[in-house]
Amino acid sequence: MIMTSILRLDLKPDTLAVCNILDTETSQEQERPLIVSPGERSHMTLHLHNPLEETLDVELEVQGNFPEEWCNWNLEGREIDARKTMLVGIYFDVPQDWLETQPLEAIKLNYQARVNIYLQRPNQETRELQQLNFNFYLRPHSLYLDFLPSIYREVDLISRLMKVFEQTFEPTVDAFEAMWAYLDPLTAPEALLPFLAHWVGWELLSTIPIARQRYLIRNAVSIYRWRGTKKGLRFYLHLYTSLPLDEDLPEREKHISIEEAIGDGFILNRANLGEDTVLGGGRPYHFTVRLRSTPAIPLDETLIRQIIEAEKPTWCTYDLYLS
Repeated sequence: MIMTSILRLDLKPDTLAVCNILDTETSQEQERPLIVSPGERSHMTLHLHNPLEETLDVELEVQGNFPEEWCNWNLEGREIDARKTMLVGIYFDVPQDWLETQPLEAIKLNYQARVNIYLQRPNQETRELQQLNFNFYLRPHSLYLDFLPSIYREVDLISRLMKVFEQTFEPTVDAFEAMWAYLDPLTAPEALLPFLAHWVGWELLSTIPIARQRYLIRNAVSIYRWRGTKKGLRFYLHLYTSLPLDEDLPEREKHISIEEAIGDGFILNRANLGEDTVLGGGRPYHFTVRLRSTPAIPLDETLIRQIIEAEKPTWCTYDLYLS
């Protein structure tokens, strides 16, 4: 949020100028200080009007009883043409944590500032100085003011009181807005994983890295749905090992291959290998699991066997090959 004020200054060489702040909401001139909030840029636009029939060279500086690094400004140029107006942007940027990092006795909320404007006419060596004084108040911005009638927004005490309530309740509001992240195993704090695992009836295994546990908890329901099937076992091994499923590849070329031994096995004088006979056939309810790992993904055979034993039907047997 950018707090903005507009000031107009008619330049009158040899005479100190008087400045008023223009309230853009009421379009009436009235004196009003600039409100500066930590962590939010406050912007003052200064209109410098040259009423003369000659061009003026302009230089500007801002001084006051505030840290110099808070303030910066820019000019549209170095000259103001005759009867023209130049816009000057003056910006105040106070660090977000400034109020929290200062000793209580060092905190100051009201500041005075002065804009020094140096004017120089053509063919003159001397510069004329005009000064513009204004106040700015350092106030923490409160979102809760938006819920109050406008008459209360003008009271400084109300603003500071609302900021107390905002700092008290906003952490709770933010926690509710981010509640989805606490309920997603991929983003939840590690201390919350046992609760999420219990929620879906999943057993946490200390031998499986936490990063893998998160994916397993998130997909527990899908694993339950396909438990006891070839698809469910491949999916479980995929989640644990991070090996790709390779759905479009032939079974033998997949990183996770599961083949069922179907057929009568190899019988002399009767077998036509590759047509009606499978090597290893003749063993009912038997399947073979082959995992083709990569250097970046080491495999734990003991844990893989534990997964297969948990997922396969109890009457099935299997062979495991790791390569």
